[in-house]
Amino acid sequence: MERPASASHPPRHVAPPVRRNRRWPVLVLLLGTAVLYLWDLSASGWGNSFYAAAAQAGAQSWKAWLFGSLDAGNAITVDKPPAAMWVMGLSARIFGVNSWAILAPQALMGVASVWFLYAAVKRWSGQAAGLVAGAALALTPVAVLMFRYDNPDALLVLLMTAGAYTTVRALEKASWKWLALTGVLLGFGFLTKMMQAFLVLPAFALVYLVAAPTGLGRRIRDLLIAGLALIVSAGWYVALVSLWPASSRPFIAGSTNNTLWELALGYNGLGRILGGSGGGSSSNSSFGGATGIGRLFGTSMGLEISWLLPAALIGLVAVLAATWRAPRTDRTRAGALMWGGWVLVTGVTFSYMSGTIHPYYTVALAPGIAALVALGGRVMWDRRGSLWGRAGLSAMIAATAVWAWVLLGRVDWMPGLRWVSLLGVLVAVVLLVPLRRGVVVALVVAILSAGVGGAAYGAATASVAHSGSIPSSGPSSAAGTGGGFGGRGTQGGGFDRSEGSDGSSNGGPGSGSSSGGAAEAPSGNAPSGASGGSSLSGAPGGGETANSELTALLEASGTKWSAAVSGATSAANYELASGTSVIALGGWNGSDPSPTLEEFQAYVAAGEIHYYISGGGMGGGGGGMGGESTEAGQIASWVADNYTATTVGGSTVYDLTQVS
Repeated sequence: MERPASASHPPRHVAPPVRRNRRWPVLVLLLGTAVLYLWDLSASGWGNSFYAAAAQAGAQSWKAWLFGSLDAGNAITVDKPPAAMWVMGLSARIFGVNSWAILAPQALMGVASVWFLYAAVKRWSGQAAGLVAGAALALTPVAVLMFRYDNPDALLVLLMTAGAYTTVRALEKASWKWLALTGVLLGFGFLTKMMQAFLVLPAFALVYLVAAPTGLGRRIRDLLIAGLALIVSAGWYVALVSLWPASSRPFIAGSTNNTLWELALGYNGLGRILGGSGGGSSSNSSFGGATGIGRLFGTSMGLEISWLLPAALIGLVAVLAATWRAPRTDRTRAGALMWGGWVLVTGVTFSYMSGTIHPYYTVALAPGIAALVALGGRVMWDRRGSLWGRAGLSAMIAATAVWAWVLLGRVDWMPGLRWVSLLGVLVAVVLLVPLRRGVVVALVVAILSAGVGGAAYGAATASVAHSGSIPSSGPSSAAGTGGGFGGRGTQGGGFDRSEGSDGSSNGGPGSGSSSGGAAEAPSGNAPSGASGGSSLSGAPGGGETANSELTALLEASGTKWSAAVSGATSAANYELASGTSVIALGGWNGSDPSPTLEEFQAYVAAGEIHYYISGGGMGGGGGGMGGESTEAGQIASWVADNYTATTVGGSTVYDLTQVS
């Protein structure tokens, strides 16, 4: 029998049991993400052959690996800094040059990004919110696309998401060490995709300045330390390239003066934001749709990233309203500032930048959107006892369902799914707002119904082989309605590709439109020769390879560079087909001033180039991109005047060891 309490023996206080986080849910999340990203990964072949060729070069030459050269002979780099090529090049050295070795690192980066996002959200909002955020990121269509692809964006997202996690850790105890690590991560983000990595900086700096639990002076000091760490982690490579003699390193593609600074500030900096500035960059917003606040919801970008964007914005407003009078160090509001700042700054930049932008860039928004949805949902759930809490949840869910209904209406794919999703949500939301009991059941039904469209679309992306420089998410049967560069479609950048009678690839941005001088690295589509037709033919998995006769010729060359061709599109495919080094005259679009005619003549005189292949570039003819006004065009004319043309497998080839 329990003894009654007395004044001398007061009852003991029993603390409520602490809910411990279980490990198995996050393990299931990460395992599921790994399966989604790694399953049948090699179906995409080389993916983006431009970066695959750079990885091959890095596996063959340490200098090419260091500088991110497109060829092992180190004639010219890719038009990005080399951090992503470092990872792919090392993988190719260890596992051999093959599709899996080049694509798998990006898939593993995706799994790591999901974990970092889960861990960051969980620390302030609990495990359930962390799991929601991680799952939302994993199933975002553009995330599925880019974490199964060999573009630099996968590493960029990993570094930014890891930076968000270290910022969370720094803010908890005002730790300058964790904040300095954030600076290091974003510095390497600069070495991955330059100034795009800095779009999250305002949010990270603001949240620490506002919410770190220490005095203002120390907060400013810690931010300065983190800034110094960022400068050092990015600046060491800039200094290395600047101090290295230009004569013994590759030309910095995308720059006009062979410097990394000009590449960062021009071609990959102001040229992207303003258009028409630096490195041949031109105004080309057609890839991402017209500029404006609606671009992220438009035909080009909407299906990639906007599935949860309405709910994220509603959640952001709701959290800020709920925490308006909270103390300065309130972590819920701090989370809203960090993730909301991430989404707003990046989203506005993408919406209004006038230079070249591709829909897949929006993968940089995915972690912020996923975190906002989880954070907003958690705050509204905690207030489910009030009408406005249930109304907030209902608004987030209804917005997701209605917008998914609109997005699925843009594609010819599973038409019944959009109606099932919408009706399920409407029923659940009608029950959710007035209910005080049964909220959990209604909420689960609503969330599953609202999210099924975007999740299915994202999962379907993994079943499709992708190739080219402008890949798009979704199932192969998702027919586009927008048309042009803003349209959607199948594997290679949202365009159907048909083969001409000579085996050449027709149509689509990867096959050679030169309207965007600053477009992302070229795809593996076939170059159209001026007189000899295409030298490339279709290959399984979306990539293309040189025909067997020309491949054998290059393999037997024995010179430093087996051949030279205008444009990196063609050079990359010849390299991957033959395993040899090929000079990409003029860089990716044929307009870079490298090599000059004099340099090319010196290479030929030294017996370092065996063949010149006519055509190439982004649809450029024998004269190269831009004709006689470019170095590539002058080289083409000089070769035609001094050497005899032959036909190899339908391609016009000049043997530079035999003067006519």
